[in-house]
Amino acid sequence: MTLVHNWHLGRTMEYPYFESRPEHQFAAVFNINRCIACQTCTMAHKSTWTYSKGQEYMWWNNVETKPYGGYPQHWDQKILQMLWDNGNNPMEWFTGAEDKNATTAPYGLYNGDTIFELAKNKGLNQVAVGYIPDDKEWRFPNIYEDTAASEKTNYEMGSGADKESSELPEHKRWFFYLQRVCNHCTYPACLAACPRKAIYKRKEDGIVLIDQKRCRGYRKCVEQCPYKKPMYRGETRMSEKCIACYPRVEGKDPVTKGRRMEARCMAACVGKIRMNGLLTGDYKKPDPKNPLDWLVHVHKVALPLYPQFGTEPNIYYIPPRWAPRSYLRQMFGPGVDEALDKYAAPSRTLMAVLALFRASQTMISRFEVEDGPKIYESEVMGKKVEVYNDTAIGYAADGAEIVRIKIEEPTWESDEKRMVTY
Repeated sequence: MTLVHNWHLGRTMEYPYFESRPEHQFAAVFNINRCIACQTCTMAHKSTWTYSKGQEYMWWNNVETKPYGGYPQHWDQKILQMLWDNGNNPMEWFTGAEDKNATTAPYGLYNGDTIFELAKNKGLNQVAVGYIPDDKEWRFPNIYEDTAASEKTNYEMGSGADKESSELPEHKRWFFYLQRVCNHCTYPACLAACPRKAIYKRKEDGIVLIDQKRCRGYRKCVEQCPYKKPMYRGETRMSEKCIACYPRVEGKDPVTKGRRMEARCMAACVGKIRMNGLLTGDYKKPDPKNPLDWLVHVHKVALPLYPQFGTEPNIYYIPPRWAPRSYLRQMFGPGVDEALDKYAAPSRTLMAVLALFRASQTMISRFEVEDGPKIYESEVMGKKVEVYNDTAIGYAADGAEIVRIKIEEPTWESDEKRMVTY
């Protein structure tokens, strides 16, 4: 084990390999508040990469309903229970102001063990705690879809659950959709676990891939990835995983004329909840004009999924406004309250960046905001909110302008001559 810095945790941690960050890191931000679970992203991935024999149960992209859904079933409950270690590893965070405001500890300091550290401390013969799901747990990619949790019993007749209020900031009856792909982690557990060294992280963009020539199907990657995104294919006796549509990321698709292109699941998103691009590799020096850097590092409105695992995942989420805060803190860490406050009463810059979500298939590397007139004013949860009809402009990595969009979407009314009345 070596010591590496994990900025999600605000400290160094133990990992089998030395710290090695790419200059640019493949990443994405998902706005959970906009997702309608149409599964267009899921089918875009399925029809592109996993439609062959032996891949029937491979869903590299899936959308699951929380708190009960999961693919494989119970994946997060099981790994959290293992990490909890019967109460011996309480997974506590220290959120003192001196840590919370630091560049290297934006969410505070994580005091518990990661999946790597717990395995070492318990003397396990593996690099991280983990498990291999049973076959039955892979059967349903959208099990418990739209199943709500409640302060009262969900199924008991006369419990009054049907009459519970649904008011912000926290609904008493709630669920939300969680969009999941491989996180292309900075410290991948799959890479650390592979005895064949078949898994590697690309230096040019941080994408994590499996070398099929070296893989022998030992399934250590399946066992020790806490997110369960490497999947075993019995037909070939090898593991496979999301490849981040790397030919598109490399700019090989003619549609974008040599410029980097969003992955298939990102570009197909109907709800415009996804922004796919590259983060600056140096977390200490984020680019405030890079929309992903701005959302993750500068404004801190987008958070990692289960940062306590220790893998430093590179897919980030804007949490849902209506779910219980305690549940969200467990899932996204202690930055939830600050992120939701900012999202509930968005700044002009946040409004502009959100307008750029799914505005182009070309990856947006830089954004600008042109000021416009005020068009709306209100109060949200005691905070004044002002909306301006600014113009958000997105640029590709080569400086070319690829999108220009107003905050207020234009509307048109048909001419009265076209109106038909009966």
